[in-house]
Amino acid sequence: MKFLIAATMLLASCLPAARCLAQNPDPIDIRACTAIETDAQRLACYDRATGRDRLPAAEKRSETAAAPNILDQRHASREVATASESSSPGKPLSLLDSRWELSPESKLGTFNLRGYQPIYVMPVFATSNQNAQPHSPNPANTVTTPQQLDNVEAKFQLSLKTKVAQDVFGDAGDLWVGYTQSSRWQVYNEKDSRPFRETDYEPEALLVFNTHYELFGWDGRMLAIGVNHQSNGRADPLSRSWNRVIANIGFERDGWTVMFRPWWRIPEASKTNDNPDISNYIGRGDVQIIHEWRGQEFGLMLRDTLRGGSNQRGAARFTWSFPLVGNLRGYAELFKGYGESLIDYNHNATYLGLGVSLLDWY
Repeated sequence: MKFLIAATMLLASCLPAARCLAQNPDPIDIRACTAIETDAQRLACYDRATGRDRLPAAEKRSETAAAPNILDQRHASREVATASESSSPGKPLSLLDSRWELSPESKLGTFNLRGYQPIYVMPVFATSNQNAQPHSPNPANTVTTPQQLDNVEAKFQLSLKTKVAQDVFGDAGDLWVGYTQSSRWQVYNEKDSRPFRETDYEPEALLVFNTHYELFGWDGRMLAIGVNHQSNGRADPLSRSWNRVIANIGFERDGWTVMFRPWWRIPEASKTNDNPDISNYIGRGDVQIIHEWRGQEFGLMLRDTLRGGSNQRGAARFTWSFPLVGNLRGYAELFKGYGESLIDYNHNATYLGLGVSLLDWY
């Protein structure tokens, strides 16, 4: 875990500046630049890919003087991206390739901030079965007095990743670190001073490999192994946390992406285990299915304990994002089952959320 914490701190140190030094290979496939989330990094990538960063200073000044009105980086990067679509040979980069820089032509070097899981804000996140009295087999983690909670709250999520090492094993294997934070805010609960009901923090490190094989008509594009820590950062009796080793196995075909994620929980001492039976509720693996269609993105997460009989539990989450204005997208989420958040790991409920999204899956 020391390495994971150090890697997460390294990622956090890049956030305020929104840009760290990049070590980019030459040449760069211009199509890979479209996957960079921050405007300044994306424009710099286009400059490197087109060779503009190697122009003499006088020539750069003359270009600027000839087009003084092109000041907006986002607008400029879109123009270059449009031009690249007509000039770049080959098929567009796949969803997994553009997000994880799998193929050699998509490599962008290290310390570029990238999106990870969806980034969204949902002013409405409602349930008819709020968990007012969280409990755990560990007596120190059981709430004895019911909380006064509203059934309608807000939820938002931030999720970023960056590559910290490229080609770890010769010309294979990239090391990524990621950070995801999701919050459930009782913003309409005026009587209880509008508290944050639950915030989950999830740093992780993944070693990602590019793969190429066919399986039942699907292209096996990605294999990763990682260490994941998830906790809510709270004191007893509301403290919840666990550590996992997670594999990521990614497949693609036209318009579809499927990610299988089996995991193994790293054992903890019983006295310090906030949630000893969490694997029997949140499960031992999940599958994420993403479908892109006419500018919309549909997502389905299925999770299971991989146990039979009364020990078989799980959850499903359906998401839908669609264009609104510019880069802003509508976002809807429907969740049913156990473990919508860590504090609700053994609580079965249905949640419906509506809001806006800035970034979708992968």
